[in-house]
Amino acid sequence: MTARVVGVDGCPAGWIAVSIASDGPLAPEVRVHARFADLVAETGDAVLAVDMPIGLPDFIGPEGRGPERPVRQKLGPRQSSVFSVPSRSAVMTEDYRVSCAVASASSEPPRMVAKQCFHLFPKIREIDALMTPALEARIFEVHPELAFWRLNGDAAMTLPKKVKSRPNPAGLDERRALLVRHGFAADDLVRPPRGAAADDLLDAAANALIARRLLKGEAKSFPAEPARDARGLRIAIWA
Repeated sequence: MTARVVGVDGCPAGWIAVSIASDGPLAPEVRVHARFADLVAETGDAVLAVDMPIGLPDFIGPEGRGPERPVRQKLGPRQSSVFSVPSRSAVMTEDYRVSCAVASASSEPPRMVAKQCFHLFPKIREIDALMTPALEARIFEVHPELAFWRLNGDAAMTLPKKVKSRPNPAGLDERRALLVRHGFAADDLVRPPRGAAADDLLDAAANALIARRLLKGEAKSFPAEPARDARGLRIAIWA
């Protein structure tokens, strides 16, 4: 049986996972999992490329969490898609106002929390509860726009996926066409499963191609020499 790798993105119903063959024709399989722990258990020893922050510093300095600035530098007009993730204590807070206060007290210069980032906190906590340094051999943080940048010859996509929080058909088509050039069939990319949106499917598919690069040792980390948080977790985005 051909080995598989998996690209993962958060979605309204939990986590959308696009599994592809580790080499040769992609033969994609798409599933939605309610819990990240179930996804990890059901994928055996497959490499997972996950669009969600992994590794949370106790304090955020002027350079940010670590991967964010070098990734933004690659993305040009798409750099706003890279959120500023606050300290671990802020992420563990479930009230937005309290989270902003904690984030401000644990950063220099003081920073609040963007609402879009705050809405990711439950999923960040879900991964954080499971992650260990040992799992880093198969679970890697990625970012879809950095994945598309890599797949596009190290050039950022020209169009946004969303405009005013609504899907941008032209931006989705641009990314879909790029994925087709990398081996997906167009029909694989137009019908997301229940509980996931069109952009979730495209992002997970792009992440799956980065998972192939990870398995082959071709992916690079941003930054090149990642720091680790107090739990020993690597803080890096890969592409």
